[in-house]
Amino acid sequence: MNVFVLCTGRCGSAPFSKACGHITNFTSGHETRARFIGPERLAYPDNHIEVDSRLAWFLGRLDAKYADTPFYVHLTRDLEATARSFTKRANRGIMAAYRDALVLGRTPSFTPYEMALDYCETVTENIRVFLKGKVHMEVRLEEAMQSFPIFWERVHASGSLPDALAEFATLHNQSR
Repeated sequence: MNVFVLCTGRCGSAPFSKACGHITNFTSGHETRARFIGPERLAYPDNHIEVDSRLAWFLGRLDAKYADTPFYVHLTRDLEATARSFTKRANRGIMAAYRDALVLGRTPSFTPYEMALDYCETVTENIRVFLKGKVHMEVRLEEAMQSFPIFWERVHASGSLPDALAEFATLHNQSR
C-alpha cells in the first residue's frame, strides 16, 4: 500500500515526512520525485509514504495511476497561519508561480498575504474534492500529536512512534 500526503506546503510537510522516517515497514520521502516529469513523476515504489505539496497539481494523474488503492492524508494547518508563512516566500517558489503564471501577473490590488491565502484556499479545496470517496484522513499540524498516532494505526506502521512524535517538536524548513 502506498500513502500520499497531500497539502498546500508550509503546513508541516517536513516534520510529517521526518516522522514517517521512523516507520520501518514503509519507505518514505519528502518531494522525492519532484524533479521528474511524465510517468517517472509518479513512479513511487510499493509500500512508500510520499509527502509532497506538488502532488496537489498532479491529482488527475495520481488517480489515473493509483486509483483508490493508496491511503491518502490531507495534511492541513490553520489557513491564515499557512498564508502568513507563504508571504515570507512571496517572490519565489510556488507563490511567484501562482501569482505570475496562474493569476497572470503582479497587481497592486492584491497583497502578498491575499495572494497566499487565495493559493491556500484553492489548493485545499482541490484536495478536498479529490479525496471525496477515497480512503483518507486529515491530519492538522496543530493536532499532530493526537492525530499522527491514529495515522500510524490506520496504515499499520511499525517502528518507533515516540521518535516519530518527537519530530513534531522540532522546527523544520522555517521561513526567514
